[in-house]
Amino acid sequence: MRSWGKTPHFFVALNCVCFSAVYAEDVAPTAEPSAVSQEAAPVVEDAAATTSAETQTPANNSAETTARDALKQKSTDASSEKDLEKVFQSVEKNYSLSKKGQYSMNYDFGYSFYRDKQIDIALDPNGSSVQRLRITDDAQHSFTNTFDISYGLRDNLTFNVSLPLLYKIDSVGGKEAVGLGDMALGLRWQPIPLKRGLPTTTFYSSLSLATGDSPYEINSTKDLATGKGYYSLSAGVSMSKVTDPIVLFGSAGLTIGNGTGGLNQAQSGRTLQSFSPGQTLSTSFGFAYSLNYDVSMSASYQQSISTNARYGFLQRDENNNPAYISFDAPTQLSSLLNYTLSLRTSPKRIVNLSVGFGLSEDTPDVNLGLSMPLEFLGLAQE
Repeated sequence: MRSWGKTPHFFVALNCVCFSAVYAEDVAPTAEPSAVSQEAAPVVEDAAATTSAETQTPANNSAETTARDALKQKSTDASSEKDLEKVFQSVEKNYSLSKKGQYSMNYDFGYSFYRDKQIDIALDPNGSSVQRLRITDDAQHSFTNTFDISYGLRDNLTFNVSLPLLYKIDSVGGKEAVGLGDMALGLRWQPIPLKRGLPTTTFYSSLSLATGDSPYEINSTKDLATGKGYYSLSAGVSMSKVTDPIVLFGSAGLTIGNGTGGLNQAQSGRTLQSFSPGQTLSTSFGFAYSLNYDVSMSASYQQSISTNARYGFLQRDENNNPAYISFDAPTQLSSLLNYTLSLRTSPKRIVNLSVGFGLSEDTPDVNLGLSMPLEFLGLAQE
């Protein structure tokens, strides 16, 4: 077992200092009564004794007004709606923003399992006989660690960077891969200020970079991909409405991928030379329900439709003459049902546990997730 020495003690001490600073800011010292006020007390009592009932009535009304004002809820006070909205935003990142000049950092861990059977068939080009027919299994386990950093450019405009690290295992083919996934740069913008009773509208955009290993450039018989293999641009809108104790939310977006060329990947006797991903239309909707101050649950349905994908192959005939052919991929429908349990472990930390089930062939069978904020180096959301 690896010995970490005194490193855990350093982090424990650092956490103690941080919690002490937060506690010192939250608890303000109470002012002690001064000697002047104590000396003036008898004078006030004597003056009050000489006042008439007519002069006492306005004073009592003023005191009642002051008490009512003190009991009124201020915009900075905590409320069940604000607590529910904070928990909801910790689950659905597209609905949350950071204040101007503030950083926030989140860690997401995800596990997905995908299993499918594929039919590999090859026909004789000079006849109708079958040259090859086999059924292959495809079973992959994916572990994803994602670090998401957000920075508030303005109170209603947030910039974020997503850095995924992947570990994939093919339990059937005996393959595995470790590496960087596709990084993403995004913006979230709320054009309308938040108002009580009105839905919250957020526009978002994201640029996905092809930083992972492309599935169209690896040796598919030996290696696994950690990325999509192309750049893509996404844009959409999301809306949420808080009706204590429930938050209703939904979103819609469009993703356009950039085609890739100059490929040279062998696939079933042909050579893949180009690929165009087409467009993807995605929608989602759901609700979050607050059980109490510390526990809430949410359920959501996600669906995406991918169209106009095209593959370009170089194929040789029986005379070894090259011929370029292209195939239009059929429309793909992906759907996912997701459940999330949110636990408030501290006043400023919410941990989310999620489980998802794929409802279509193009979706992983099982998805498990864990997300939580990271509070170090000043990257903590107020």
